[in-house]
Amino acid sequence: MSETVRLVCPAGRKHVELWAGYVLVALGAAAIAVDVSHWANVTLGVLLALMGGALAAHGHMIKSPVLEVSDGEFRYERGRYVVSVPFQDIGSYHVLPGRIRSLGLCDAAGRPKRFPSLQNRRTSRAYLPLTGLTSPAKVESFMAMAGIPPRERSLTS
Repeated sequence: MSETVRLVCPAGRKHVELWAGYVLVALGAAAIAVDVSHWANVTLGVLLALMGGALAAHGHMIKSPVLEVSDGEFRYERGRYVVSVPFQDIGSYHVLPGRIRSLGLCDAAGRPKRFPSLQNRRTSRAYLPLTGLTSPAKVESFMAMAGIPPRERSLTS
């Protein structure tokens, strides 16, 4: 595969923190603009603006999961956690349902692949966590564009 296929999973918490931070900054500016001469309005406005700025800054630091296939390699990245798997080692995939969806990769024989953990929190994991807002249809279309087939629901022995 010569071209890059990329999917950035939407992070709901990131969007909420960004918008809430921007709204608090705007409320702080409005509180100050209502009556600049009164110390209570200035204090309230400054506190709202500081809290909004801190919330927006924290929202910008949240890393969304990124799935990417390029140069014969499948790559998953979420912050400092990076998994790279050679494309020929992937036989199929499946999306695990739940509040926070996850992506499971299987080898050519249908066995789940195991991925190393970040900072030795677990020995290994059999899935790659996505976000709750990630649509399974988007993941399926991404994998279809990458050329990875879905795993059948019922495995025959």
